Amino acid sequence: QVQLVESGGGLVQPGGSLRLSCAASGIVFSFYTMRWYRQAPGNQREVVALISSSGSTNYADSVKGRFTISRDNAKKTVYLQMNSLKPEDTAVYYCNTIDKGRDYWGQGTQVTVSS
Repeated sequence: QVQLVESGGGLVQPGGSLRLSCAASGIVFSFYTMRWYRQAPGNQREVVALISSSGSTNYADSVKGRFTISRDNAKKTVYLQMNSLKPEDTAVYYCNTIDKGRDYWGQGTQVTVSS
């Protein structure tokens, strides 16, 4: 059974940093592309970043140059380092992967950027 557990959210001032973590179980982690999504109130869930099994990365335009996705296959964990945070980054952040055509999601972690 695939399980994803996020951690690391919180309240941070504009310009600050946070690092999110997502621990995976139930999959051969190193084989899977992992994604971070976010959803702000009243908005659709949007992809923020992804990292492939080979380590290739891709980012939404809104976070390029500020966010970095990485993975530690030994720890079965994917990270999202978020720098230069802006109020518009406020959202619930979700970890995602796809196994056998089915989406799996974590429970989400709240990130609030406010002074």
